[in-house]
Amino acid sequence: MKAQPPNAPGTSSATCPAKDFLHPDDPNWDWLEQRDDDNVKAFLAAANTESDAWFTPLMPLAEQLYQGHLARRELAVKGLPTPLDHYTVWSETAADADYPLWWRHPNGNSTAKECFFDLETRAHQHTFFELGDMTLSPDEEWLAWSEDTQGDETYQLYLKRLPDGEPQLLLEQIGPELCWAEDNSTLLFTRYDATQRPDSVWRLTLELSGPVGNIHFPTPQLILREDDPQFWVGLGKTRSRTWLIIESASKDTSETHLVPAAHPATPALCILPRQSGVEYALDHRPGAFYLLHNRNAVHFQLDVIDEDLAISSSPDIATMTRVLLPHRQDVTLEGIDAYSWGLVVTERDHEQAQLHLHRIELDAKGNICLDEPLPCSTGLLSIGMADSPHFDTRTLRLREESFTTPPSWWEVDLDGATRTLLKRQTVHGDLTPQDLVCDRIWATSHDGERVPVSIVRRADLANQAMPTLLYGYGAYGEALDPWFSISRLELLQRGIAFAVAHVRGGGERGEPWYLAGKLEHKTNSFEDFLAARDALVEHGLADAERIVAYGASAGGLLVGASLNAAPGSFCAAVLDVPFVDVLRTMNNPDLPLTTAEYTEWGDPQEPAAARRIRSYSPLDNLAAADWPAVFLQGSWHDTRVPYWEPAKLYARLAMANIDNPELSNRPVLLRTDMEAGHGGASGRFKAWRDGARQDAFILWALGLADDGKHIDFASPLTHA
Repeated sequence: MKAQPPNAPGTSSATCPAKDFLHPDDPNWDWLEQRDDDNVKAFLAAANTESDAWFTPLMPLAEQLYQGHLARRELAVKGLPTPLDHYTVWSETAADADYPLWWRHPNGNSTAKECFFDLETRAHQHTFFELGDMTLSPDEEWLAWSEDTQGDETYQLYLKRLPDGEPQLLLEQIGPELCWAEDNSTLLFTRYDATQRPDSVWRLTLELSGPVGNIHFPTPQLILREDDPQFWVGLGKTRSRTWLIIESASKDTSETHLVPAAHPATPALCILPRQSGVEYALDHRPGAFYLLHNRNAVHFQLDVIDEDLAISSSPDIATMTRVLLPHRQDVTLEGIDAYSWGLVVTERDHEQAQLHLHRIELDAKGNICLDEPLPCSTGLLSIGMADSPHFDTRTLRLREESFTTPPSWWEVDLDGATRTLLKRQTVHGDLTPQDLVCDRIWATSHDGERVPVSIVRRADLANQAMPTLLYGYGAYGEALDPWFSISRLELLQRGIAFAVAHVRGGGERGEPWYLAGKLEHKTNSFEDFLAARDALVEHGLADAERIVAYGASAGGLLVGASLNAAPGSFCAAVLDVPFVDVLRTMNNPDLPLTTAEYTEWGDPQEPAAARRIRSYSPLDNLAAADWPAVFLQGSWHDTRVPYWEPAKLYARLAMANIDNPELSNRPVLLRTDMEAGHGGASGRFKAWRDGARQDAFILWALGLADDGKHIDFASPLTHA
């Protein structure tokens, strides 16, 4: 841990909210969970005031970061036009707007464009606005969407006739997902149970043949309800438009029901009954279903089954499949996209932690006649399918980005074997992708496992140990594949390296990587994060005294547990909506998402699971006297990580400062957004300002708040 940087803003225990609101009989600050207690809001407001005062000397820097970000970004953005059956649609965001407008023109007549959805105007009616889902009817004459105006991820359903019909509120208190049936009059949507678990799928039949704005509908009809509290439901439709898909899934088990898209009143058919620990997904081509599953195949395999057989409800359907792509030890199959000519398969290489896309063409009998990689850029990158809605298209759209190259959209002509760049995010300023370098190193964790670590920095500073921001997540099998960030350029320009620890519990090296960092193996994630930190130092890439840790949500748990284990490894930490009260939260099944998380963390009603969770839960192992400077962020309407988790951590660290005068110069800051949810501020400009304040804290902690005058670089810094 580095001593506080020069010119550190002062702190004062005399006006600390933790001291003013202390309940001596509640050392864990559990009273903060009483949302209706006026003192809770008063405490959070006082902490915000304290945070604002601390940041006052840094606000010129935060403003410089914000303006630098804006100067690098193309503020007026036009989305990539996507041809549908009748219209071509795209979005446009004005330079001064937070939200886009959606436009369309008839296919083949680009001069007849019209705006059909003005999100900017709708958003300005609310202090918070988040679009859940938007979906066009099959005839492209009606638009349905869900919106959240509170930040609590509870949505309202609206419908309008295109292009300029009056929006009509149809339903409230629903989930975000929507899906049209192919009859042009039926909408499917989800609803929540008391713990905000999407537990049911409903059908809403609309009468849309009357005058514009005259919409009638009967009472919604229940299609499926999921009674198991560890499962949630989701919606989809095959690209063939033949089947509506209703998936019921937990963290490690799934079950799929099908409804004919043209006849949505047909009872849902379970394609393959759930089996504990077996996950599967499917797609469709006429005559066949393609089943991606991990039954006796931990890395997943792809099977094919006759369509008529699949819908016959045979109890032995799992034994009647034919293997199309077998299980392999070095690759995890992650996804399939079906087209009339075959499949695009997404797979992840375990050794290099890299995604690949394969094109598989099938003959009339369903056998593979061509299997080859889709042409992609080289090096470490994120890659995936972009909008390619037509089932019979032979031109695919791909999206790529890396730590050094902004998002790029490519069109691949399968017949001409050509690849064309359609669009690349514009970046202005004097720091270009050619000025950056990205490397992958491998850390050795406590048990000998090799952990990938990515690092990006300025090429002209790459031959020395640099102040470093280390980012981690490591949960739910989510992969931190490379992503580009314009705001990150402001940090890189000022001589900071950005590193990502791809720890176990994530999905970077496939399904085994995830399994090795959950439940009884969760502590591997923390060990991996600390090993990544040490490897950066050992490779001469990171300055050992100037490393800031960053984690959000479950990444906040990762960082919090790592700080408890080795607080001296970091000079500061940023924890955004951090999941740090793990044991208490998992012991409360009435909270949103708790029961669905048992297969990730464990059910603390089981003594062994309770002991395991207690052993790493940050608030149950708080080494308060040893933590470095910390900036905590929460949101009042957050239903995933309640506001009180970062608030409790702040209060306990702040009281440690008071109880230990030698810590009085250690900033412990809490900022709670009283208008936002788990994802933070809505609207891009406010989100960018919040990010600039966060980056100002990072620069301060790394001794670069005055543009690096206290860092002795071998080559001089230039500044935007």
